Amino acid sequence: MQLNNLNIAVLGAGRSGRAAARLAMKHGARVRVFDTSAFIGNWPEDIPLHAAATEEDGRAFRADLVVISPGIETDSPFVRAFGREGVETIGEMELACRFYHGRIIAITGTNGKTTTTSLVEKILLRAGKDAVACGNYGVPMAEILLRDSVPEVLALEVSSFQLETIRDFHPDVAVWLNFAPDHMDRYKSVEDYYQAKLHIFDNQTENDLAVVRSGERLPHLDAPVRTFSSEDPAADLYYREPQVMEGDKPLLNLADTTLNQRHNAENAMAAVLACRHLGIPAETAAEVLKEFTPPGHRCETVRTLDGVLWLNDSKATNLHALEAALKSQNSPVVLIAGGKDKGLDYLPLRPMLKKKVRACVVFGQIADQLQNAFSPVVPTEKAADVADCVARARALAQPGDTVLFSPGTSSFDMFTGYVQRGQAFRDAVNALTPLP
Repeated sequence: MQLNNLNIAVLGAGRSGRAAARLAMKHGARVRVFDTSAFIGNWPEDIPLHAAATEEDGRAFRADLVVISPGIETDSPFVRAFGREGVETIGEMELACRFYHGRIIAITGTNGKTTTTSLVEKILLRAGKDAVACGNYGVPMAEILLRDSVPEVLALEVSSFQLETIRDFHPDVAVWLNFAPDHMDRYKSVEDYYQAKLHIFDNQTENDLAVVRSGERLPHLDAPVRTFSSEDPAADLYYREPQVMEGDKPLLNLADTTLNQRHNAENAMAAVLACRHLGIPAETAAEVLKEFTPPGHRCETVRTLDGVLWLNDSKATNLHALEAALKSQNSPVVLIAGGKDKGLDYLPLRPMLKKKVRACVVFGQIADQLQNAFSPVVPTEKAADVADCVARARALAQPGDTVLFSPGTSSFDMFTGYVQRGQAFRDAVNALTPLP
């Protein structure tokens, strides 16, 4: 792609926007970054910035290419103001892929993306590949391409927001972990969210690979498909606890790993199938699985106190993640849930609550909604904050129970993100003292 002397508008001054700007400048473009915020902290002097940008600024700037950050809605008036007729609008990831010539394993799904991306990276590295994890994982793809040495393989976590703005993006392996309603505060319908996710397969050919959870609703794909499942024995890889089966033969034993719960077993199977396409055997993957610790705030044990297990699953930011966490529990659960309103419907959770949950404690912006949804099937209390949730859950739990902090929605009503929310839960639990 030739950018020399082109005028490029980069929308969004976050990490993704900065990386896109630097990559475009590296290739000779004239770049200006626009952000609607009036104050942008720690901005590098060498990147032209227009803060407090308006739609009028967009109409005045004669862009040859518009690059938008994932957090900006593609059909917003602000974006449309920059997109003159005939001017292409793409995302940071799409810009980066046009300058990358290595191999890409791209991972999407409503849940499990980060764990699977981390697994893929570690398996690739164990096999001796020059690889790095990036994308929605935390490091923008464009930032990787600014390094002196660019890796030969990328384990690329991709979100629906990033997939909205692809054109030529072409992963060698596209992994579809699962799909469930989410981001209804961004999308007009579940179908719109689903269609955004589907773009991961757009440019694949018969020489590529699609790794898909068995039973997912997908159209015909041009790439060959390999499947995994914890429910369907006919899948290419099937989890029959604690074994991963390939047909009638055991392939991997997850008994002594941190991945032996069903949702993580599916993440592991997806990673194994993806890496196989690059010639990496299951034996190499098995070495990684034995040592692997999932990223934090994902059904992690905080402590056991007075016979009660306390689990932090703050990363559960949607209904599907909450349901998966409940499915993996074998003891009676006191559930703590709540947070920001994302437009999700929690009534479908009732059968699982009746089966698994002793009591619920709800909090945050959707506390009333959850109380109305949960209280007909399980005792439900409303709490003021996370510390109050912990105190109430302790009073409700009995020895042998599990207190599961799995909010089931995002955290932005009270916290900067799921990490801060999870740390608040950890701190409150660790402050508890044993009962006399």
